Amino acid sequence: MLIMAWKNLLQPDLILEGSVLNLTPDIIRQYGLKGLVLDVDETLVPLRVGMASPELRQWVEQIRPYVVLCLVSNNLSEARIGGIARSLNLPYYLGAAKPSRRKIRAALRTMNLPVHQVGMVGDRLFTDVLAGNRLGMFTILVEPIIHPDAMLRSHPIRNFEVWVSEILGASISPKSRRFTNLDK
Repeated sequence: MLIMAWKNLLQPDLILEGSVLNLTPDIIRQYGLKGLVLDVDETLVPLRVGMASPELRQWVEQIRPYVVLCLVSNNLSEARIGGIARSLNLPYYLGAAKPSRRKIRAALRTMNLPVHQVGMVGDRLFTDVLAGNRLGMFTILVEPIIHPDAMLRSHPIRNFEVWVSEILGASISPKSRRFTNLDK
């Protein structure tokens, strides 16, 4: 019974092949989402990068007409996370301590939307997906955006999370949950 509960808590509703930049208005409309809570580190920008890329700015402007957006980060750096949020003109919460739900609840209140209409988007199972599932949100797992200097290093924490989640019965492999057909 406990394994079944963990499986459900760690199972994303959608596993997106590629980065958050592949989350399109069509996908958002298909799932009836009106808001997105976005993780920051490695979901929107690589670790230790203090500004949004031109591609990310363009993506936010493309998505903004369809959903209310809010950043929720575990990072404590007001200068870094606040700077990224201000460059994207988005509200933000830092020091979230996900999978704690407190700051995500605050973001949901700011968005003024029912929880089931808001997607939690992140690159980590044990923080982003777990927190979103605990609140009943639609959870979207994306591949991390990694700084080119770190490309050769593996992601041991994320790899461990995937391994444990699959042992507990969650289906995490993008090959089995690839989102390609909008008519399914």
